[in-house]
Amino acid sequence: MDIIDSKYIGLVSSRLQRFKRVKPNLFNFRCPICGDSQKHKNKARGYFYQVKTNTNFKCHNCGASSSLNNFLKQIDSTLHKQYIMEKFKEGFAGGRNFVVEEPKFEFKQPVFNKKLDLPKAIEVPIAKEYLEKRKLDPSKFYFSQKFKEWTNTQKQTFDTIGRDESRIIIPLYDTEKNLIGFQGRSLGPNSVKYITVMIKDDAPKIYGLDKIDSQKPIFIIEGPFDATLVQNAVAMCGSDLDIRSFGWSDYIYVYDNEPRNREIVNRISKTIDRGDKVVIWPTTVEEKDINDMVLGGQNIMNVLESNIYSGLKAKIKFNNWKRI
Repeated sequence: MDIIDSKYIGLVSSRLQRFKRVKPNLFNFRCPICGDSQKHKNKARGYFYQVKTNTNFKCHNCGASSSLNNFLKQIDSTLHKQYIMEKFKEGFAGGRNFVVEEPKFEFKQPVFNKKLDLPKAIEVPIAKEYLEKRKLDPSKFYFSQKFKEWTNTQKQTFDTIGRDESRIIIPLYDTEKNLIGFQGRSLGPNSVKYITVMIKDDAPKIYGLDKIDSQKPIFIIEGPFDATLVQNAVAMCGSDLDIRSFGWSDYIYVYDNEPRNREIVNRISKTIDRGDKVVIWPTTVEEKDINDMVLGGQNIMNVLESNIYSGLKAKIKFNNWKRI
């Protein structure tokens, strides 16, 4: 499989439920287009596979089929632009199922707004109810009735705005509180759960940079909703960044509590091998993520602070955890 395709499958994998590598050139996951089976949460019928020099996507539930190029374009426009840029640099001419669009180079200095021209989620009953049911603070988020249409007013992203939908908007700010991007979170089960749009293409895809105190321990969480439930936390919004470049003196990685998820297991293993601190969930915690733990009555800060490990102790705890 093409090395660039492999790289971007790895980058998008964190957005795909039950993602796993079946064979060297075959990957399986729950289809983000149709949401896969609503009755059987363990069913995963979406695949990436190779045909000659092309990498394709196919769902055996809804029948959706496309090249990896078009899949990325639908799931994450920013990641897609990075992908075609790399393809272009490598001189990839494309084939019948893949056309590399020549990137458009623009050198205009971006203008950032400090506020979103949208209603707060707390002001919209459907969004307020959705968030409060999950014990999330609706005052921290916004709401867009027509996500694609509104997104194009911030940054031209969608070629067509047909079949538009409402989404909760999760703003991404830099340390100076400038708006650098946002995530749109779907309210229904049959849509792509998260769509990330970066206004500033070279900005880090991280939620919470504007709120953390870098002099205190920083928890690095997988999702923005979970990060709002943890003190001094950021969320990696589907990004794969070297956190060391931020110069933080003390940080702790927090992954979902899914010992049978090969992707999560591999990430924790790499984190420990780098010598970084990581939370290893105790066997008494059954919920899979922080939001579920809070809904289940857990004192999340107490659980986190009591289960931080590194080095040899982390390896021992990790080996016991992944056998659960």
